[in-house]
Amino acid sequence: MEIFYKIKVLVADDHDLYLDGLRGFFAGNEVYEIVEEASNGEELVAKAARFKPHIVLTDLNMPLMSGTQAIRTVLKENPQLPCLVLTNYENDFSIIEALEAGARGYITKNMAKRELFTALDSICSGQNYYCRNTSGKLARLLGKSNFNLQMPLKKRVFSDTERRIIQLICEEKESREIAEILFMSVRTVDNNRARILRKMNVRSSTGIVVYAIKNGMYLLDK
Repeated sequence: MEIFYKIKVLVADDHDLYLDGLRGFFAGNEVYEIVEEASNGEELVAKAARFKPHIVLTDLNMPLMSGTQAIRTVLKENPQLPCLVLTNYENDFSIIEALEAGARGYITKNMAKRELFTALDSICSGQNYYCRNTSGKLARLLGKSNFNLQMPLKKRVFSDTERRIIQLICEEKESREIAEILFMSVRTVDNNRARILRKMNVRSSTGIVVYAIKNGMYLLDK
């Protein structure tokens, strides 16, 4: 008989109502289960050591110890433990700080249930995850930050067309606008975008922007 083990998630948030909502999200999920909860950063650190979760899902603004400091502390003991940040987007720099501390991604607290599990799937597979609602400003700040981008092992080669599309994506152009600028169909732009995502091993436009800035493919004005 085949035995299936679920992925154990440790959740940290100091708001009981939000924890109730998360429990509802995870109820009945066949892959992930909440094995323990924490209401502050110190409790998160202690329970991560005790219960050995496969993944941590944590708020940033918590009493006693911030989510960012808790992530940094937890990863000193277990550097491979994937950490996903929950945020209200109150401060772009707090997200950057959490990523620089070792978090592998972030989502907003008003995310759809589907995005939560997409994010968990991504960071469990070793990818970074950027919330779908990430602003262009935050994407560029992430590109300039010092957090550890998971780079592909092999150098990627991009065509001239792909490089031009990358530049326009970094300028926050949508597919329709890119098609008009480059005199091509929207379908052609989308096909190129899909190819760029595969080459960069990212899932979103934010990932494209961050990759492009960190690899010198898009230069920001000083």
